[in-house]
Amino acid sequence: MKDEDERRAPMFTETNSLPTKLGSMMHSDPNMSTATDDDFATRNSSFSAYDPNRLSGEGSPMIMSPWNQTSPFTKSPWSKIEDSLPQNALIGSLVREEGHIYSLAATRDLLYTGSDSKNIRVWKNMKEFTAFKSNSGLVKAIIISGEKIFTGHQDGKVRVWKVHPKNPSLHKRSGNLPTFFDILKCSVRPSNYVEVKRNRTAIWIKHCDAISCLSMNQEQGLLYSASWDRTFKVWRVSNSKCLESVKAHDDAVNSVVATAEGMVFTGSADGTVKVWKREAQGKVTKHVFLQTLLTQESAVTSLAVTESGWLVYCGSSDGLVNFWEGEKQLSHGGVLKGHKLAVLCLAAAGNLVFSGSADKTICVWRREGAAVHTCLSVLTGHTGPVKCLAVERDGEGSPDAGERRWVVYSGSLDKSVKVWSVSELAPDLMNQMAAMQSHPGDVSWDSIPSAVSWDSIPSAKY
Repeated sequence: MKDEDERRAPMFTETNSLPTKLGSMMHSDPNMSTATDDDFATRNSSFSAYDPNRLSGEGSPMIMSPWNQTSPFTKSPWSKIEDSLPQNALIGSLVREEGHIYSLAATRDLLYTGSDSKNIRVWKNMKEFTAFKSNSGLVKAIIISGEKIFTGHQDGKVRVWKVHPKNPSLHKRSGNLPTFFDILKCSVRPSNYVEVKRNRTAIWIKHCDAISCLSMNQEQGLLYSASWDRTFKVWRVSNSKCLESVKAHDDAVNSVVATAEGMVFTGSADGTVKVWKREAQGKVTKHVFLQTLLTQESAVTSLAVTESGWLVYCGSSDGLVNFWEGEKQLSHGGVLKGHKLAVLCLAAAGNLVFSGSADKTICVWRREGAAVHTCLSVLTGHTGPVKCLAVERDGEGSPDAGERRWVVYSGSLDKSVKVWSVSELAPDLMNQMAAMQSHPGDVSWDSIPSAVSWDSIPSAKY
């Protein structure tokens, strides 16, 4: 394991120090170190479930975080940019000196942000709406289901919050996954213990290392949690029961995505992407392994699946985005090459795919057919690695012109969240549409290209 991590290390630019002021402001979580990039690269979680010589999270996205600049901004509320919007534009920015942003979730007009502070903040119309506090510190994942909010944490727990029915600004913690009663009940029977490290066992319903990702199958009411303990677990939301624990990978599971069709995709620091299928077996339902989509040396850091469920994107620590497509059987479609450092997060919406990277940028890709992608633009403005993304439909697009617009939220280790307005139209098409509005007789619709040829990046096959 150590040799493999050393092979990965030269791919990234890391610095050995942070300004003293920045280091002192970091949350003093006992499971995290608090000063330098090297500390993050070599931290050892007290919840590590494996060989003591193997550090928790080795090969995970956190080893590629070149924190070589601090944010130039000061504490401020959302700052809204009033200029007329170009095709893809920054429309708002939030900077708070309370923690690096690790997780985002957007629903309707609300945005939830999680960081390495103890606060989960809620924003409405680009203004702080409310906040609630977790005792665990680092919030690595957030997902929303109805009136419930699920948060995944560094301590291996999933916490459940409820919104007050009469006062939406009030959030109350309603429990943990697993519940205390289920832990107590499960711990009585020896058969419920599994080996998690040499000479150490734990009950199967508990994660024994950091939660890395959460995903939801809304139709079935199932929550999926992935962890650095190499497993993903399946929870029934209605009664908070752990239905299944799947030993999925040989290293940290960095991403899990569940689809409405019962498919589950997992990506790991072991360099693989695996596909699982939820199937009924007698009176119980189990997740059966179907295939391995990818095997490589570079860690898999993030996954995204389109709404149809049959187009899968995978971000890796080598800066590449692989994708697979197919309705009956997934086949490799190509590679998107747009980043210089690790891809840390992905999001898919409509015909667009967004990739956030340790190189501090966000690439906006538009799918042209099944196997060709065009890079519409590169969103710049963050001064640290882009760690998480959330996308919501923007109702201000022009349906007559075939335009769909999206509001994109990006969270970064520079402690900021930025808000972008992004269109599915290519830049050249947007320019010609503007010309038509200004000089209707000078431009013909027949002259408008379907894509920008100079900006098109064909998918590399291998």
